[in-house]
Amino acid sequence: MPIYEYQCQSCGHEHEALQKLGADPIVICPACTKPELMKKISAAGFRLKGTGWYETDFKSGAKKNVAGEASAPKTPKAGSSAAASSKSD
Repeated sequence: MPIYEYQCQSCGHEHEALQKLGADPIVICPACTKPELMKKISAAGFRLKGTGWYETDFKSGAKKNVAGEASAPKTPKAGSSAAASSKSD
């Protein structure tokens, strides 16, 4: 469930609430009890817990480090056209 941020338009109190996605917004301020609580626009905070959320959970053997393989710089081979063009200059 996401954590939503609210701020009271009357007293300025800031409040965080753990709510379901389809839940109605909270309107009553817990500090001043006025119906002035407004939902702030922010990134919803949530935590991914348990197995199945990381790339290593679905990989086996040598395939576990997919990010490391993709970030490794590739060197041109001696017989490639890039190497041949630099030798002819």
